[in-house]
Amino acid sequence: MELRDLLLLTIQKRASDLHLTYDTPPVLRIDGKLILTKEDPLSREQLKKMIYAILTDHQKEKFERDYELDFSLALSGMDRFRVNVHVQRGAVEAAFRRIPLFIPHMSELGIPSVVADFARKPNGLVLLTGPTGTGKTTTLAAMINLINDEREALIICIEDPIEYVHFNKKSIIKQREVYSDTNSFAEALKRCLRQDPDIIVVGEMRDLETISTALTAAETGHLVLATLHTPDAPQTIERIIDVFPPHQQQQVKLQLSSSLQGVVAQRLLPKANGEGRVLATEIMVATSGIRNLIREHAIEQIPTAIQTGSSYGMQTMDKCLQRFYQDGTISYETALMNVNDIEEFKQLLKKEK
Repeated sequence: MELRDLLLLTIQKRASDLHLTYDTPPVLRIDGKLILTKEDPLSREQLKKMIYAILTDHQKEKFERDYELDFSLALSGMDRFRVNVHVQRGAVEAAFRRIPLFIPHMSELGIPSVVADFARKPNGLVLLTGPTGTGKTTTLAAMINLINDEREALIICIEDPIEYVHFNKKSIIKQREVYSDTNSFAEALKRCLRQDPDIIVVGEMRDLETISTALTAAETGHLVLATLHTPDAPQTIERIIDVFPPHQQQQVKLQLSSSLQGVVAQRLLPKANGEGRVLATEIMVATSGIRNLIREHAIEQIPTAIQTGSSYGMQTMDKCLQRFYQDGTISYETALMNVNDIEEFKQLLKKEK
């Protein structure tokens, strides 16, 4: 089977990922589960030939130098794919993440309406967090699409690689790919401040320089949307502060407390009926109380502030899981595997009875 056929199969099966690994049939990830296809196992030679057929000479040269390669793949009439090529025990292998051609509306994703309010903010920092594969890129794309539908704004997106492709509607959207259009997130972010942006989208805040420049941009009147690989709002705040040297941390707390608009932590969970997955979210809105807790570095009090902030649209992950379990969306086992505090979760269930 050709690679194009495998990618078509990935689309037809509505799989999120295709994995090509030697001595194993191609593997699809469907609703979070790994499913072996009925194809023959792939040899090292077949794999290398299949993967090298989609690489440019420049990409081959980079891969053979670094043994790692990330890029996006667009084939005519098909969904896009984010591709990672790597080496495993001497074999060239690849993982393909499917990116649908059409950007879903926020309501289709099951995202709380307060997240749309974040996208409508005139300035400040909005963070989308969660492990890899929890839909952060899709939520980010839906937020950009909302702005594009509603506002006249210049939006600069810095991505590695470009996944969803945006077309200008009310807004002008510039999508810059790291290592193709620019050398790094930090460099592109620093330069984009001179490109008259209203909104800056950072695919991932990976290092001190990127985080520092993003905070400055948010402070100086821009809306900055960015992602981090942190599991919840309190750990997101800690991660940003801890990346700076101790002598800068007090200043960072002040910057963060004044510029942060909100944090959305995501997880994708299997539905109880076995059909698809549901998006679970923790939402933190930067109220005056939350801002004060960040300034005072009272991070351990943030979960309580989120619990009591439902009137602002806030919710803890445990509260979201409780609701999903009680309405039959997810199983009790799935809820228990994902709660932050099992005893508190059981208490929440008792209170509702």
